[in-house]
Amino acid sequence: MRISVVDVGSHTVRLVVADAGSGVPLPVHTAKWRLRLTDCVEPGGRLPEEAVERLVGAVAEAKRTAARWGAEPPLAFATAVVRAAPNRREVLDAVTSRTGVALCTLPGELEAELTFLAARRWAGWRAGPLAVLDIGGGSLEVAFGRGRLPDFVASLPLGAGRLTREFFAGEDPPGPARVRELRRAVRHQMRDVAARIRWEGPRSAVATSRTFQQLGRLCGAPPGRQGPFTQRLMRRSDLRAAADRLAGLSVAERALLPGISAPRAAQSLAGAVVAHTAMKLTGIPEVEICPWAIREGVLLRHIEDGPAWWARIAEPADDTPATEPVPLRLAGAHR
Repeated sequence: MRISVVDVGSHTVRLVVADAGSGVPLPVHTAKWRLRLTDCVEPGGRLPEEAVERLVGAVAEAKRTAARWGAEPPLAFATAVVRAAPNRREVLDAVTSRTGVALCTLPGELEAELTFLAARRWAGWRAGPLAVLDIGGGSLEVAFGRGRLPDFVASLPLGAGRLTREFFAGEDPPGPARVRELRRAVRHQMRDVAARIRWEGPRSAVATSRTFQQLGRLCGAPPGRQGPFTQRLMRRSDLRAAADRLAGLSVAERALLPGISAPRAAQSLAGAVVAHTAMKLTGIPEVEICPWAIREGVLLRHIEDGPAWWARIAEPADDTPATEPVPLRLAGAHR
């Protein structure tokens, strides 16, 4: 069986086509379309018509690409940039009606749950009680668990793109006072979640997402050309030094650093501040950078629990955008 997934994120639309006959999603083709939707939207603002048109075109091309590779129609979801938009219902309806791909948004807590599943499968049972951190453009997802699915999850409005717009707009590089203000805001938002992680005392910690991958490379992790099975670790002390280094550089100068891509250079500082603060507050001295994240989590749930699971969570949501902090809660509502 060949299946596919489409992930509409803050920067890109990504397609993964995978063979699932062995019970594990083995990628056979990947593609991405760089839309940078986050640049089109003010915090809490609507997605403009021009951005919706580009999104429709990218999803339609992803569907055609998946078909050429012999895959079923994609499982398609959008993350915080669409989830938080006041016109998200119009956006989802436009994509679904014009492409035939039923695009949905996932609650931040479910994103954390799916990412945890992917990290658990990658790290294996020997990882023991596991904490997972995932920084996106609009939100930070945190999960902890001892089994296949997490015992609790949290989704917080601490995405690297969101915080860059809120704290660093018009400053390149931002002054030390603004960086300290951001760090204080992250500490305030993270307080309850971090206390729970410290109390649980995870044996292992995993970080996913492009933000963590680039920060890991900046901190000395092996480059991507060495393949996904190369272990990549990032120490908290190295991350603090990297954050201090990024704070003194302009966006153009950051883009010249190892691992920092030009499209993500602007938000690399906010990502580093969130990552370091989260690790410090939770008492995590080191994380392993995991190449699997939410897309692989969706594929794994589809393989393990069948199409009925996706049909349940992909039902149309209400029109209330998730722009406020999501409180810590027990996971499992979508199991």
